[in-house]
Amino acid sequence: MLTGFLGAGKSTLLNRLLDDPAFAGTAVIINEFGDVALDQDLVRIGKTEIARTTTGCLCCTIGSDLRSSLHELHVLAHIGEIAFDRVIVETTGLADPAPLVNQLIPCGAAATGLRDHVVAKAFELAGIITLVDTVTGEISIENHFEAVKQIAFSDRIVLTKTDLAHDPASLRDIDALKKRLSTLNRSASVVDAKHPDFSLSSLFQPRDYAPASLGGDVIGWLALEEAIRDDHVHSVVKTVETASTPPFERHGARIRTFSITRTEPASPAAFGKFLNLLTLSAGPRLLRVKGLLQDRDDPERPRVIHAVQHAVFPTTILDSWPSEDRRTRVVFITDGIDPEPVRQLFEAALANRPRKARRALGALSTMAETFRSGASQLARALTG
Repeated sequence: MLTGFLGAGKSTLLNRLLDDPAFAGTAVIINEFGDVALDQDLVRIGKTEIARTTTGCLCCTIGSDLRSSLHELHVLAHIGEIAFDRVIVETTGLADPAPLVNQLIPCGAAATGLRDHVVAKAFELAGIITLVDTVTGEISIENHFEAVKQIAFSDRIVLTKTDLAHDPASLRDIDALKKRLSTLNRSASVVDAKHPDFSLSSLFQPRDYAPASLGGDVIGWLALEEAIRDDHVHSVVKTVETASTPPFERHGARIRTFSITRTEPASPAAFGKFLNLLTLSAGPRLLRVKGLLQDRDDPERPRVIHAVQHAVFPTTILDSWPSEDRRTRVVFITDGIDPEPVRQLFEAALANRPRKARRALGALSTMAETFRSGASQLARALTG
């Protein structure tokens, strides 16, 4: 299982792995938070890999969604349609690993049907790899319990974006982060994805995943998760006469995802202004932005958009569109931000309408705690 908080670099690492001939015959289950699948276009799947994309957070579904995906792969392999040697589950950045681990370990979540027994016999959890972003990792740990649990459940921790640390202060921050990680998980080995000796083969080498070796907190969280699951299922059975179980909202009402699509090509400069204004006004409440932009001057080569909280990363340009869908598609994951002002700001910035952009920023200012401190920067950006 490959996990890590929003923007930690899971898709980037997965692309490196799928480019490696040693990992031919790898099946990938990509889970995305929300109802718009984008990562399937950001992860390069070759001829020897099989991909399944699921939308809606797996850890919020009380039931067997992960087991269902594994069972589907098993059935297709059994009838000879596909062949694979391993399965990598890439979780959403907001995933709580406890319910997913409970579905995959012996004596975990109870089977709800024959398919769950089949999955238990055919698949074994070989390890959990958690990526930690050295730029925003400390903030994520402080503000989001999911990030803490992802680290605690891992048996391998990978530091990402260490190449962005050039000054002594940044290097000290990385050392402090390593110490923080050791207090959260003393058992997991910590490696640097940018180190010359970094090895994907070693990282993904099969091993026996043993939650008991990770400490009492992990065991307690697994037990609590099973109790929550049982209580939720029983309450649904009592109140609703249905065989299906609705999602369990574990991330809170403030965490939400939405998307913006645009058919017409756009100016990268105008989109860059929109994204800079948004990150300045929203700050850490803008948990994640990712997308594909159709460039007005180069429509055949999409630009890949990435932003995490206050950090906007340089765009990369793909050689071609990964699918038939050539629209601009941008997915946002936010904490307490209403989608409508974001959409208004997007349209105003791309249409070069400063007055409408100011109104949208005014609406965002009532939600984003960092807006007032960045007001002068916003004003300069609007007139620049």
